[in-house]
Amino acid sequence: MNLDGWQGATPVSGPGPAFGAIPADAGIVGVFLEQQSDLTAVERFAQFHEGAADPLQSRYYSALMPAQPPGPGQQYAFDVDLDRCSGCKACVTACHNLNGLDEGESWREVGLVLGGRAGLPILQHVTSSCHHCLDPACLSACPVEAYEKDPLTGIVRHLDDQCFGCQYCTLACPYDAPRFHPGKGIVRKCDMCGGRLAAGEAPACVQACPHQAIAIRVVDRAEVADRAEAGVFLPGAPDPGYTRPTTTYRSSHLRRSEDARPADEYHVEPEHAHWPLIAMLVLTQLSVGGFLVELAVIPGGTTRGPGTLLLSILSLGLGWAGLAASVLHLGRPLFAYRAIIGLRHSWLSREVLAFGLFAKLATASTALEILRPAWLPMSTGLRAAVLGAVVVAGLAGVFCSVMVYHAVRREFWHARYGGVKFAGTAIVLGLATAMAALAIARLGRPLAIADDPMRAIAAGLVAATIAKLGFEAWILRGFALSERTTLRMTASLLRGALRTQAGSRRILGLAGGVVLPALAVAASTWGMTGMTAALAVLALAVSIGGEMAERYLFFTAVVRPRMTGGLLS
Repeated sequence: MNLDGWQGATPVSGPGPAFGAIPADAGIVGVFLEQQSDLTAVERFAQFHEGAADPLQSRYYSALMPAQPPGPGQQYAFDVDLDRCSGCKACVTACHNLNGLDEGESWREVGLVLGGRAGLPILQHVTSSCHHCLDPACLSACPVEAYEKDPLTGIVRHLDDQCFGCQYCTLACPYDAPRFHPGKGIVRKCDMCGGRLAAGEAPACVQACPHQAIAIRVVDRAEVADRAEAGVFLPGAPDPGYTRPTTTYRSSHLRRSEDARPADEYHVEPEHAHWPLIAMLVLTQLSVGGFLVELAVIPGGTTRGPGTLLLSILSLGLGWAGLAASVLHLGRPLFAYRAIIGLRHSWLSREVLAFGLFAKLATASTALEILRPAWLPMSTGLRAAVLGAVVVAGLAGVFCSVMVYHAVRREFWHARYGGVKFAGTAIVLGLATAMAALAIARLGRPLAIADDPMRAIAAGLVAATIAKLGFEAWILRGFALSERTTLRMTASLLRGALRTQAGSRRILGLAGGVVLPALAVAASTWGMTGMTAALAVLALAVSIGGEMAERYLFFTAVVRPRMTGGLLS
């Protein structure tokens, strides 16, 4: 190997070794020592930054950062100049990359607002993320207290380790800021790059915007509250008076236009069905209804209700099945025990507590009937008290279920609609369960027609079913004529994309609550106990299917609030 060419090699530039420069005529060994003593690119980068007083790119965004941190009564907030936003989505990309988000995950979006008049049309891009509200709906809704609002900076942070993936915050937030990550089983959201702010760096979206459309400002919380109460925020966005968002949007175009509308204002599609929640709501309400029917016959002097012990067993078993199904909705079901941490402020925690108490009382009551059946004929008052406690706890659970959805302020889920539906499900399925239990208990021992309670139960079931279906038809007609855009959009879904499912719900409701009960009564009148039992059980199964179809529409036909113009994202 010829090394002659290396004898006159020029030493590599850079700081020399600690023991002094190596002469150029030291040979190849000297050259290698020179190279070894030089700093690597990583070492030079680290050395350079250690001596830097400010972040390297601070000259680009220093004007977009506050000079001082928030003081008393203040907090950080996004300030967006919409006139500068071009819709390039550099902010979206930077947020995604810096925060290490997965494919399909995004904490910032860019939408579009349209408006103006023929001579002066408006096309305005809108960038949005979490607004770090004064009264965060995500924080108040969370049953495990997985959110905190920093008292100094006002940043609303999500505590990933505390979250168990119930997704209630995604329903509660009107701006669609928290996002559920199916792979991790938790919700995640923007934290305004709090770590960067603490180090004097700008959030990723602020630093990346080529037009300086996004800035971080310090705002007075009292002024934010005043603006929110006055409805000053962004055209087409949800009512700011609910959570009092801190983001400020500035636009000379939108200020002059009163007819600006989100580009996706009339875009609507079915929402997620949440099947575990469908099963939980329907079956827990069935269980409450079954024990309610059992309790209702006691004032008449009967110690045992329709179907004797079987009604309690059916109601209890199906109720427990509903509670078990609810756990499947969680992203991290092993942490379900945390659900009552937010009892002071979360309706979901209260629902869990109420149904937990109901399940325990119902189990104890049924166990007493199985293990100590002799006490019933002699203890009508005591049994009524026990069943009364079971029913009160169950009705409290149903009420909390209504409020879980009413509290998130989606008009289709308002208590005046959801309350009637949930109570109607309890009555319809409670009567259907009672009819099935009575028919099974009577196998081989037909009663005299004069003493047959089947007619009364079936008549009540038919009446309750017709009333509930009538109410659903009535509100659908009202929605179609409503002045509220979201209700009209719900009506268009039920008559359009969800037309087949809505038709199936009506068919199942009529079959399970009207036709099959009538046939069961006829079979009972003719003394056909086997046919009566088969028809009654089928009526119960079909009625459950009908109520699940109704609850499917409850979730899929709702119109969720969202930030302006999200269709572009």
